[in-house]
Amino acid sequence: MSFAPDAARGLRHVFVRGLTVQALLGVHAHEHAQPQRVVIGIDLAVSDESAPSHEGADTLSRVVDYGVAAATARSIAQQTHVRLAETLAERIAIALLDDARVQRVRVSVEKPDVLPDVTTVGVVVERTRF
Repeated sequence: MSFAPDAARGLRHVFVRGLTVQALLGVHAHEHAQPQRVVIGIDLAVSDESAPSHEGADTLSRVVDYGVAAATARSIAQQTHVRLAETLAERIAIALLDDARVQRVRVSVEKPDVLPDVTTVGVVVERTRF
């Protein structure tokens, strides 16, 4: 299953890019003591009840709110110290699957300030409802 919108399959693509938070993330002692910049990306394959041929009601309640997805990720990232970026990404992905309309989720977690000679490091995880 792709994250691209697919009207024939009744799916839309909802995303959040570059969500930047301060979080306690990492295995090293200094990462336990000092929050660091973490950048989160979210891709959701969401059921679209109006597809393929109709326009749905122009109301927020009928769609997955990207603001809620961002707030969920932000809250999880700032809750407690997490050792692995993989664990943080998995926690966010699982929480986003709580909305029954979300069929598949991809979460990236990046640590842009870890290595001085690279732009960023990180991980991407995917989880599905199936």
